[in-house]
Amino acid sequence: MKKSKLTIVGGGSTYALGILMSLIEEANHLPLSEITLYDTDISRQEKIGKAANILLKEHYPSLEKFEYTSNQSTAFKDADIIFVQTRTGGLLMRELDEQIPIQHGLVGQETCGAGGMSYGLRSIPDMIQLVKDIRSINKEAWVLNYTNPAAIVGLALDKVFPDDNRLLNICDMPIAIMKSYADILDEDVWNLEADYFGLNHFGWFTKIRNKYGHDYTSELKHLIKNNDFKPTDKLIANDPSWQSTFKQAKQMVQDFEEYLPNTYLQYYLYPNQLSQKESANNTRARQVINGREKEVFNDCDTIINQNNTENIDISGDIHGVYMIRIAASLVHHLKERFIIITRNEGIIPNLPSDALVEVPALLGKDGAEPFKVGEIPTFYKGLLENQYAYEKLVVEAYFENDYNKLLQALVLNRTVIDTNKAKNVLNDLFEANKEYWPNLN
Repeated sequence: MKKSKLTIVGGGSTYALGILMSLIEEANHLPLSEITLYDTDISRQEKIGKAANILLKEHYPSLEKFEYTSNQSTAFKDADIIFVQTRTGGLLMRELDEQIPIQHGLVGQETCGAGGMSYGLRSIPDMIQLVKDIRSINKEAWVLNYTNPAAIVGLALDKVFPDDNRLLNICDMPIAIMKSYADILDEDVWNLEADYFGLNHFGWFTKIRNKYGHDYTSELKHLIKNNDFKPTDKLIANDPSWQSTFKQAKQMVQDFEEYLPNTYLQYYLYPNQLSQKESANNTRARQVINGREKEVFNDCDTIINQNNTENIDISGDIHGVYMIRIAASLVHHLKERFIIITRNEGIIPNLPSDALVEVPALLGKDGAEPFKVGEIPTFYKGLLENQYAYEKLVVEAYFENDYNKLLQALVLNRTVIDTNKAKNVLNDLFEANKEYWPNLN
């Protein structure tokens, strides 16, 4: 199997070492000759890069070359695959995305509602420029983008790069949920197949079966409704926030048992309840700053000081493995099935054709071949049309510098709805994002 060259954009991320361990563990699926980390935050990436160099020498001896850089030509030239995970404004701006809506009695979440809108408007210009920079240097690389909020970012990228079929928008949440399903069923997650439809962070599993055709859907619903439903992937299993999320998912299955929900639907189906649970002084961003971020950089210091990874708990996770197996399917034309984000164009005929839907697809050297879903029932159609209208208005507001469209978007969003709240939170978010957002007319 031919070896590939991989670049990871966002090399200073706290997820970078975990992705590298996933690459090591998945070397048989995606053998690599070179890995490059790229980030514009040089000091942050340097610590990750030094630790990564030690990690890879220990655990990936067949790798021919590793480097970390802030030079785009070095990072993008000759890469076969480019993973993109960026966070414009960093965790401190994410904290404001969460805090400001909470202060208005709204859901404070980085991809949903007012916070998601805020983050999306910050992310769009950087992501457009990044893809332009990549394509000016390398027109053939597979660019796998999992930058949040994927719905808004993906829609903006589709508007600017409508014909780039080597640019794929992907989210790992469906596979993280499927990992929990697999553990409940005592199955291998890679032995499961899902039928799924929706928008990013706004969708439903209609069937879960194994590759031999056994349908687990009814059994899963029964197990979830009658037992504890917990996250099981290493990255989130012991996280109280994620434990609460999966508990709420159980409530969704009890209230709407037709399909199995994406966990993010909790913010749209129970916005009042979810907004009351959150504290502006201890948002998810603050928990990450005080928790995972400190732990990862402390681990890097230890690895660098002792010049080995002994007694450091670094392992791959479903997030990294999912990206790697998608890349392998594309590069080696495996035509394997994954849930990805793609333009609707009749996949769900009773939704707008230009919506970006999240559905299963076969992935090979020619890109994504999505499976047709067919028409969906009225309840789900209504929810998805509403959510897509919100996403589309946010993207249009960015390109047109249109304040009114942002206000309309928030009034449509199920986590906001109230016009006065929408105006107040929009004004506060605009003030916080003056450095990042376009000027609004």
